[in-house]
Amino acid sequence: TERESLWELFKYDAGSMVGGLGYAYTRPLHWQKDDLIIFGATAATTLGLYTFDNESSRYFRKQGDDVPQVIKDYGFYYGSPQNNYMAIGAVYLAGLFTRSEKVRRIGVLLTASATAAGILQQASKYAVGRARPQEQADRNVFRPFDFSAGAGFHSFPSGHTVLSITNAHIIAKLFRSPWIKAGIYAIGAVPPVTRLWNGAHWLTDVVLSSVLSIAIVEAVDKYLDSRYDAKLTKGP
Repeated sequence: TERESLWELFKYDAGSMVGGLGYAYTRPLHWQKDDLIIFGATAATTLGLYTFDNESSRYFRKQGDDVPQVIKDYGFYYGSPQNNYMAIGAVYLAGLFTRSEKVRRIGVLLTASATAAGILQQASKYAVGRARPQEQADRNVFRPFDFSAGAGFHSFPSGHTVLSITNAHIIAKLFRSPWIKAGIYAIGAVPPVTRLWNGAHWLTDVVLSSVLSIAIVEAVDKYLDSRYDAKLTKGP
């Protein structure tokens, strides 16, 4: 029956989501020379930016005073987990009920990537215990594995950045035009910048969270290539 067919599709997609999580988490075990070079460059860049975290935070917080509230509200609500999962869930269900393999695959990629990045960022918040700029004026305040520290010490990684950049990178992969890609990334950058304006995160939190998100998307997407005939073909 039709319902049974939809159930079989759903079970297959759920298996793809779980497999994508596992694949993303184990990729560092299979890194090659190029991957190690990228890792080293990311670490060096982050360390360089870390030197100026205090100054960059003051700059962004000062700029935030002049930003219209509607933009700040968009950045906050778009990057929140509840709104994000409602949106990506709608994409997947649209693909499931229309039996579109490509849309299903996009929904699976969105869900698996957001979940993999979300679990990692939640665990990292407690493991790192970095104070938010609005909590402490200095970049060097950490309380790792202190479960009583509270949300004021959950600065790294940035959850809003993880979800927003994950979505933006996936959507951008659907297009060939650099102008369309740029527009998508610009919209996706609003939530991370909003968090800088509000003093919720340091610049290094946002930058490293963005790199983490892109790496996870690329890993999950590679895994899904082996599960679906439909590819994320770049459009016009």
